[in-house]
Amino acid sequence: MAEGGDRAEQTPPPRPLDAIDRDILRILQTDGRASIRSVSERVHVSRANAYARINRLIDDGVIRGFSARVNHERAGQGASAYITLKIVQNSWRTVREQLQALPGAAHIALVSGDFDVLLLVHTSDNRTLRELVLTRLQSIPEVLSTRTLLVFEETDLDPGPGLGQVVAPSPDAEQL
Repeated sequence: MAEGGDRAEQTPPPRPLDAIDRDILRILQTDGRASIRSVSERVHVSRANAYARINRLIDDGVIRGFSARVNHERAGQGASAYITLKIVQNSWRTVREQLQALPGAAHIALVSGDFDVLLLVHTSDNRTLRELVLTRLQSIPEVLSTRTLLVFEETDLDPGPGLGQVVAPSPDAEQL
Protein backbone atom coordinates (compact mmCIF):
# COMPACT_ATOMS: atom_id res chain seq x y z
CA MET A 1 0.00 0.00 0.00
CA ALA A 2 1.29 3.45 -0.88
CA GLU A 3 2.15 5.82 1.92
CA GLY A 4 -0.79 7.97 2.94
CA GLY A 5 -3.34 5.29 1.97
CA ASP A 6 -6.61 4.89 3.81
CA ARG A 7 -5.73 2.71 6.79
CA ALA A 8 -8.71 3.73 8.93
CA GLU A 9 -10.90 1.17 7.17
CA GLN A 10 -8.43 -1.69 7.71
CA THR A 11 -9.17 -3.98 10.63
CA PRO A 12 -7.61 -7.30 11.46
CA PRO A 13 -9.69 -10.36 10.61
CA PRO A 14 -11.94 -11.47 13.47
CA ARG A 15 -10.63 -14.17 15.76
CA PRO A 16 -12.94 -17.11 16.38
CA LEU A 17 -14.77 -17.03 19.71
CA ASP A 18 -14.74 -20.09 21.91
CA ALA A 19 -17.49 -21.18 24.32
CA ILE A 20 -15.97 -19.19 27.20
CA ASP A 21 -15.85 -16.00 25.11
CA ARG A 22 -19.50 -16.51 24.10
CA ASP A 23 -20.49 -17.09 27.73
CA ILE A 24 -18.66 -13.91 28.78
CA LEU A 25 -20.49 -11.96 26.08
CA ARG A 26 -23.82 -13.40 27.20
CA ILE A 27 -23.15 -12.39 30.81
CA LEU A 28 -22.09 -8.86 29.88
CA GLN A 29 -25.05 -8.41 27.52
CA THR A 30 -27.40 -9.41 30.31
CA ASP A 31 -25.56 -7.42 33.00
CA GLY A 32 -22.96 -4.97 31.73
CA ARG A 33 -22.11 -4.13 35.34
CA ALA A 34 -21.07 -7.68 36.25
CA SER A 35 -17.78 -7.76 38.13
CA ILE A 36 -14.69 -9.56 36.89
CA ARG A 37 -15.02 -11.85 39.92
CA SER A 38 -18.62 -12.70 39.05
CA VAL A 39 -17.80 -13.30 35.37
CA SER A 40 -14.79 -15.48 36.21
CA GLU A 41 -16.81 -17.59 38.66
CA ARG A 42 -19.69 -18.06 36.25
CA VAL A 43 -17.49 -19.16 33.32
CA HIS A 44 -15.11 -21.12 35.57
CA VAL A 45 -11.84 -19.32 34.75
CA SER A 46 -9.45 -17.29 36.88
CA ARG A 47 -10.02 -13.57 37.36
CA ALA A 48 -6.87 -12.85 35.36
CA ASN A 49 -8.13 -15.01 32.49
CA ALA A 50 -11.58 -13.35 32.54
CA TYR A 51 -9.96 -9.90 32.63
CA ALA A 52 -7.64 -10.76 29.72
CA ARG A 53 -10.50 -12.21 27.66
CA ILE A 54 -12.73 -9.17 28.22
CA ASN A 55 -9.89 -6.83 27.26
CA ARG A 56 -9.19 -8.91 24.13
CA LEU A 57 -12.87 -8.77 23.18
CA ILE A 58 -12.75 -4.99 23.60
CA ASP A 59 -9.45 -4.63 21.70
CA ASP A 60 -10.76 -6.84 18.87
CA GLY A 61 -13.87 -4.68 18.58
CA VAL A 62 -16.23 -7.49 19.57
CA ILE A 63 -17.36 -5.48 22.60
CA ARG A 64 -17.98 -1.94 21.37
CA GLY A 65 -18.82 -0.48 24.75
CA PHE A 66 -21.08 -0.68 27.76
CA SER A 67 -24.34 1.18 28.08
CA ALA A 68 -27.68 1.38 29.84
CA ARG A 69 -30.96 0.34 28.24
CA VAL A 70 -33.23 3.37 28.42
CA ASN A 71 -37.00 3.60 28.66
CA HIS A 72 -37.31 6.47 26.18
CA GLU A 73 -40.82 7.46 27.19
CA ARG A 74 -39.82 7.76 30.87
CA ALA A 75 -36.76 9.75 29.76
CA GLY A 76 -38.94 12.38 28.07
CA GLN A 77 -38.64 10.99 24.55
CA GLY A 78 -42.27 10.01 24.02
CA ALA A 79 -42.19 9.92 20.21
CA SER A 80 -40.16 7.27 18.40
CA ALA A 81 -40.07 6.45 14.71
CA TYR A 82 -38.27 4.37 12.16
CA ILE A 83 -37.56 6.49 9.12
CA THR A 84 -36.67 4.96 5.78
CA LEU A 85 -34.57 7.01 3.39
CA LYS A 86 -33.76 6.72 -0.28
CA ILE A 87 -30.42 8.38 -0.95
CA VAL A 88 -28.25 9.32 -3.89
CA GLN A 89 -26.14 6.36 -5.02
CA ASN A 90 -22.67 6.28 -3.42
CA SER A 91 -23.53 8.96 -0.83
CA TRP A 92 -23.75 6.62 2.18
CA ARG A 93 -20.70 7.94 4.04
CA THR A 94 -21.76 11.56 3.65
CA VAL A 95 -25.35 10.84 4.65
CA ARG A 96 -24.26 8.70 7.63
CA GLU A 97 -22.19 11.58 9.03
CA GLN A 98 -25.15 13.95 8.78
CA LEU A 99 -27.56 11.44 10.34
CA GLN A 100 -25.20 10.83 13.26
CA ALA A 101 -25.41 14.55 14.07
CA LEU A 102 -29.22 14.53 14.29
CA PRO A 103 -30.67 14.98 17.77
CA GLY A 104 -32.42 11.80 18.85
CA ALA A 105 -30.80 9.51 16.27
CA ALA A 106 -30.43 6.13 17.96
CA HIS A 107 -29.63 3.66 15.18
CA ILE A 108 -28.59 3.98 11.54
CA ALA A 109 -28.38 1.07 9.10
CA LEU A 110 -27.52 0.80 5.41
CA VAL A 111 -29.96 -1.80 4.09
CA SER A 112 -31.08 -3.48 0.90
CA GLY A 113 -34.55 -3.41 -0.57
CA ASP A 114 -36.99 -0.63 -1.45
CA PHE A 115 -35.04 1.97 0.52
CA ASP A 116 -31.37 2.52 1.37
CA VAL A 117 -31.19 3.61 5.00
CA LEU A 118 -33.17 2.77 8.12
CA LEU A 119 -32.99 5.37 10.88
CA LEU A 120 -34.41 5.05 14.40
CA VAL A 121 -35.07 8.32 16.22
CA HIS A 122 -36.44 9.24 19.64
CA THR A 123 -37.86 12.74 20.16
CA SER A 124 -39.79 14.49 22.90
CA ASP A 125 -43.05 14.67 20.93
CA ASN A 126 -44.60 14.43 17.46
CA ARG A 127 -44.04 18.14 16.75
CA THR A 128 -40.29 17.68 17.29
CA LEU A 129 -40.37 14.50 15.18
CA ARG A 130 -42.16 16.39 12.38
CA GLU A 131 -39.53 19.14 12.51
CA LEU A 132 -36.72 16.58 12.39
CA VAL A 133 -38.18 14.87 9.31
CA LEU A 134 -39.50 17.84 7.34
CA THR A 135 -36.74 20.32 8.12
CA ARG A 136 -33.57 18.46 9.03
CA LEU A 137 -33.75 15.20 7.07
CA GLN A 138 -35.34 16.51 3.91
CA SER A 139 -32.83 19.36 3.72
CA ILE A 140 -29.94 16.89 3.29
CA PRO A 141 -29.20 17.14 -0.46
CA GLU A 142 -28.40 13.43 -0.83
CA VAL A 143 -31.75 12.36 0.67
CA LEU A 144 -34.17 11.71 -2.19
CA SER A 145 -37.19 10.65 -0.11
CA THR A 146 -38.26 9.59 3.37
CA ARG A 147 -41.04 7.52 4.90
CA THR A 148 -41.82 7.72 8.61
CA LEU A 149 -43.11 4.77 10.62
CA LEU A 150 -44.33 5.80 14.08
CA VAL A 151 -43.52 3.45 16.92
CA PHE A 152 -46.56 2.88 19.14
CA GLU A 153 -44.85 0.52 21.56
CA GLU A 154 -41.39 -1.00 21.79
CA THR A 155 -39.72 -3.75 23.76
CA ASP A 156 -35.98 -4.29 24.09
CA LEU A 157 -35.17 -7.96 23.84
CA ASP A 158 -32.68 -9.59 26.13
CA PRO A 159 -29.86 -11.38 24.31
CA GLY A 160 -31.05 -14.66 22.87
CA PRO A 161 -29.29 -18.00 22.89
CA GLY A 162 -27.21 -17.14 19.80
CA LEU A 163 -23.94 -16.63 21.72
CA GLY A 164 -24.05 -19.60 24.05
CA GLN A 165 -25.90 -20.72 27.13
CA VAL A 166 -28.35 -18.40 28.82
CA VAL A 167 -26.86 -17.40 32.14
CA ALA A 168 -28.96 -15.98 34.99
CA PRO A 169 -28.06 -12.37 35.91
CA SER A 170 -25.70 -12.05 38.83
CA PRO A 171 -26.86 -10.44 42.08
CA ASP A 172 -23.26 -9.21 42.34
CA ALA A 173 -23.27 -5.51 41.42
CA GLU A 174 -19.51 -4.95 41.72
CA GLN A 175 -18.17 -2.88 38.82
CA LEU A 176 -15.64 -4.18 36.27
